Amino acid sequence: MRELVMKPVVYRVSGMARVRVRKDLKYTDASDPNLLMDVYTPPGPRRLRPAVIFIHGGTSSQYTPKDWGVFTFWGRLVAASGMVGVTFTHRLGYPKPLLAEAAHDVTDAINYVRANAEALGVDKDRICLVAYSAGGPMLSMAMRDRPSYVRCLVAFYAFLDIQQSEPHRANESREMLREYSPITYLERDADKLTPIFVARAGLDQVPSMNDSIDRFVREAIAKNAPVDFANQPRGVHGFDNQTDDARSREIVRRVVEFMRTHLGVEKD
Repeated sequence: MRELVMKPVVYRVSGMARVRVRKDLKYTDASDPNLLMDVYTPPGPRRLRPAVIFIHGGTSSQYTPKDWGVFTFWGRLVAASGMVGVTFTHRLGYPKPLLAEAAHDVTDAINYVRANAEALGVDKDRICLVAYSAGGPMLSMAMRDRPSYVRCLVAFYAFLDIQQSEPHRANESREMLREYSPITYLERDADKLTPIFVARAGLDQVPSMNDSIDRFVREAIAKNAPVDFANQPRGVHGFDNQTDDARSREIVRRVVEFMRTHLGVEKD
C-alpha cells in the first residue's frame, strides 16, 4: 500500500522543483498530533493566489496522508500552475468512516486557510476543494451550504453517494448517509451548484464506488448541473499516480485547467 501512495502523479509541469513549502502547520485544536497541514506556494513574486485544498480518502491519521507522494506531488503541481496547494491530514477512517470527525477537521482546515490567508499568500475568496476516494462525502458540505468562496469542486474516483456503501451503512445513521452523500444536493437548484469535475477510474474495484459515481453523473446531467466528467477506461483506483498513460495525463491536465479557469488564474 505505501509503495502505491508514494508514487508521484503521472503529469508534471515546469517549475515544480522551485515551489516553496511550509510544513506541519497546526490547523485545528483537535488533540490528534497528526492533524497537520502543508502549504505549497508558487515560485516568483509573492501575491495572493487562489487555493486548492486536497481532501484525502479514508485511512488512519497515523499514516499522515499529507506526506504521501501523490499529495506532495499534487501540491507542487498546482503551485507551479499558479495556485496555492494545501494538503492536510484529517480523521476520515477505514473501515469505520468517522464522518463527523472528518467533517470537523475539513471545516477547520478551510477556516484556517481563510483566517490566515494573508500570511499564506492565499486569496480567501477563491478556493477549490478536491476530494479523493472515501473523501468524496466531504464535498457535501460545500454543495449543501454553497459558500461563495468555494469556486469549484473536483472528485477523483470518489464516493458521491454513500447510501449504498456497506462500510458506511454499518457505521453511520441513515441521516448521516444522506447528509454526506453529494448526490443529495442535486435535488435543489442543481443548475446553480458550484462547478464540479468528476474523474472516474474504469477499473475501480472498490465496492459500489463506480455505481455511486455513475448515478451522480446521470442525475447531475438530468438536473442540468454544471458537471464536467472524464472516464479513464484503463484506470485503476488511484489512476492519477498509478496508471501512467496518455489518458491519465490528459485527465490530470484537464483538471488543472478546470481549477485555473474557475479560480480565475490568469494565463501565463
